[in-house]
Amino acid sequence: MSTEFASPDQTLERDRYGRPLIIPPGGGKPIAYTRCTTYVGVLEDTYNLSKWQQRMVAQGLAARPDLMLAVSALPLNGNMTREHKAELNRLCEQAMEAAQAHAAATVGTALHALAERHDRGEDLGPIPEQYQADIEAYKATTSHLEMVQIETFGVHDQLRVGGTWDRIVKIDGQHYIADIKTGSIEWGIGKIAMQLAVYSRCQQYDPSTGQRTPLPGVHPDRALVIHLPAGKGQAELVWVDIAAGWEAVDLARQVRAWRSRKNLTRPYVQSTTAATEAGTEREAAGALSLAIEAATSLDELNQLWQLHHQVWTDEHTAAAAAKKTSLTATAA
Repeated sequence: MSTEFASPDQTLERDRYGRPLIIPPGGGKPIAYTRCTTYVGVLEDTYNLSKWQQRMVAQGLAARPDLMLAVSALPLNGNMTREHKAELNRLCEQAMEAAQAHAAATVGTALHALAERHDRGEDLGPIPEQYQADIEAYKATTSHLEMVQIETFGVHDQLRVGGTWDRIVKIDGQHYIADIKTGSIEWGIGKIAMQLAVYSRCQQYDPSTGQRTPLPGVHPDRALVIHLPAGKGQAELVWVDIAAGWEAVDLARQVRAWRSRKNLTRPYVQSTTAATEAGTEREAAGALSLAIEAATSLDELNQLWQLHHQVWTDEHTAAAAAKKTSLTATAA
């Protein structure tokens, strides 16, 4: 095994939302980057996950009558305060725990930690008998892989994304991003491909200095999943098409940009013909003034002139000129 590129101190400052605080490439005050799993998650189909969570809450409440009673004591939804909603969320989490909804995740986290200790050449200590076969399967399946990086944090500055990849491995002289998955990979493989595609294009980041280090020639089109399904006593290596994953990352970027769009509405202005026929030219002129003030681009100003030139006055011309100056200054 190799430690060709040692991992930096993984202690990162985070904001109240858990986002990593990253020193910009040119230095300065740290800013929040989006976690990689969050960034790529915008394309994930969460229907089945939501249904599973609902089932877990229902089973947990059935197993814990005390939680059901506590839920019954809360006000109905229309009368709930923020504190009531927070309490209901807490009770739902307890119900999921009662249904052992997080048991698989707990086992998966433990297997991750044991695999990391093995790859670092550390003593594994006592392992529960039911999971010894999992660790032995991991050892056998990865024995020919050269571990180059282990649990390393990196950033993609263009996307403002940060995250930790499980491994960089070397196979026949070529480096690959590798990820350990202890659950099913059938339904989430699209998100996995996106996540590993981002990691393959990241730079290693040192939280103490903000220094970026290029990755060691990681393959841009293929990554490796080390599939270690918990409790199965088996492991396998699976190639993932991260070239396709990177295409989906660009789609995720567009989705996130669309969700942040503003100024999608503007005041309604009655047409000149209808206003004249109704004898409301003054109201139309006033509405036109409001529309000029609310315009967000020079194209909108031009459209207003073309549509309403029949009621356009010197006052509208002056207002449009002032708005044009404001928009031009803002764009500069």
